[in-house]
Amino acid sequence: MTSSDYKLFKAEGMRQAIAMVIAATGSSGREPQQVAENLVLANLKGHDSHGIGMVPRYVDSFLEGGLKVNQQPQTKIDAGPLLGLDGQAGFGQSIGETATNMAIERAKEHGVCVMGLGHAHHLGRIGHWAEQAVSQDLISIHFVNVLSRPTVAPWGGAAGRFGTNPCCIGIPMRNEEPVILDYATSMVAQGKMRVAHNKGEEVRPGMLIDQHGHPTTNPSVVVVEPLGALLTFGEHKGFGMALVCELLGGALSGGGTWHKTYQGEKKVYNGMLSILIDPKRLDQDDHFFRESEAFMNWLRSVPVAPGFDKVRVAGEPEREAMAVRSTEGFPVDPTTWQEILAAAEKLKLSRAAVEQAAGHA
Repeated sequence: MTSSDYKLFKAEGMRQAIAMVIAATGSSGREPQQVAENLVLANLKGHDSHGIGMVPRYVDSFLEGGLKVNQQPQTKIDAGPLLGLDGQAGFGQSIGETATNMAIERAKEHGVCVMGLGHAHHLGRIGHWAEQAVSQDLISIHFVNVLSRPTVAPWGGAAGRFGTNPCCIGIPMRNEEPVILDYATSMVAQGKMRVAHNKGEEVRPGMLIDQHGHPTTNPSVVVVEPLGALLTFGEHKGFGMALVCELLGGALSGGGTWHKTYQGEKKVYNGMLSILIDPKRLDQDDHFFRESEAFMNWLRSVPVAPGFDKVRVAGEPEREAMAVRSTEGFPVDPTTWQEILAAAEKLKLSRAAVEQAAGHA
């Protein structure tokens, strides 16, 4: 597959097309647009793994009964700075926004909020929720687990036992763009392997093992049968972080941990433990912002290593991708686009209607 096989799409048209598909599930009100905006934004920020390519999985999950539309988070624990919420298997893009807004309000009131969110359907790019918090000048820390097919092997293991279990930290700045550290604890996100599989690409060594536990560069081993597994980043260190995300994001959030044989279901549930902090409540004389920005200036003064054009901090690659893709459009490979159109047909939508709404850059 070559770059000429790809289609470029503008954000506005694609939002309309994806919202049309989501609405065909019976989703109503703001929800179809919320989901569409979140997914398209992931593409614009360079994370195609968490973008519109998730729509076929969502449609299959809905048809199986795993994804519920038009849900609101249910409050289970309400104790000042402590919130316990249940996502009711609703669209994570909608549930996540409401839950994060609730946590923001508590953090502003109490100086901190610890929120457990369980049983949300796929929450998408976790950096989105950190961005929502830092826009209100709050620090946010998120531990997330994944209740779906266990795609990641523990350090020393030869088969998957947990998901890609992301961790995310957002830190606001005053005269700088915020730091948004958002990473899977696997070597790479599962969705990026789906994208590589759809493109017919190999991946670099050290990311994957096949069904026998042997190293491979074929991303298909975590997309289609027979299944292998992703490896954690940093060997035992990434495994330790994934374990912490499972216990905090899963067990403590109330959503639960993964400990069963995968039966092929399409649903993807996330649990998330979020800690939001108002730095002004711990700060004296703007010390936090002054020291943070002094360090950022010191960091950027480093000589640039051979092969690099500059030092990029967490969140900067996404902003650079956004600047380009917002103007030029974002690419979608033919396999992913055909999967989206096939998903629309499952909901009795015509391919032509979706293609017309999406347009072409």
